[in-house]
Amino acid sequence: MFIGHFGLALAAKKAVPRVSLGTLILATSWIDLVWPIFLLLGIEQVRIAPGDTAFTPLEFTHYPYTHSLLYVVGWGMLLAGSYVILRRRGIARRLLVLDGAVIAALVVSHWVLDWLTHRPDLPLYPEGPRAGLGLWNSVPSTVVIEGMIFLAGVFFYTRLIKPRDRIGRWSFWGFVAFAAVIYIANISGPPPPSAEAIGWVGLAAWLFPVWGWWIERHRRPMGISRAGSA
Repeated sequence: MFIGHFGLALAAKKAVPRVSLGTLILATSWIDLVWPIFLLLGIEQVRIAPGDTAFTPLEFTHYPYTHSLLYVVGWGMLLAGSYVILRRRGIARRLLVLDGAVIAALVVSHWVLDWLTHRPDLPLYPEGPRAGLGLWNSVPSTVVIEGMIFLAGVFFYTRLIKPRDRIGRWSFWGFVAFAAVIYIANISGPPPPSAEAIGWVGLAAWLFPVWGWWIERHRRPMGISRAGSA
């Protein structure tokens, strides 16, 4: 999954309009944002193995600290707790609890979508049994399902969040177009040259949450002030 995670972040805005799109993208992408760091440090490993699945040439051999279900739940609690601490003076407690719960759920949603697409390589806990339904064995099915999730997120987001100016309009549609181009390039491009190259390129994904925060400096939920998003 790639754009599918973005689709959930966009759709989640309907449930928590106070939370910035950048924060929602950070939550849905968190374990993939941390993974390149662990990869470059040698803590986790991936192998380039064309044909491992039809969709990706990557064989995820060891990534228990970013992609085991146990650790993903922990990451979700960490992000939600950090958000609550940072925002506790700006939002009513009832709303703050809801926002934190959605952020934690979005972190865990990454594992759920990966479980749908990966072959059985996702550990439930370090050195534990592995799970995965293997949607990546079919490129057309993967593209259709992930594309539908992404387009649904775009639909819900644009129905709720309106641009304040031209930057708000074009920064959002630029984000959508860029994510789609990257997705197509990942499918049609050659295998990466090395695991180290995957790690360095993966660090660029941190730009997506920043892009989300920038978008919402120029967009606003209907009926909610600009200062309400973080």
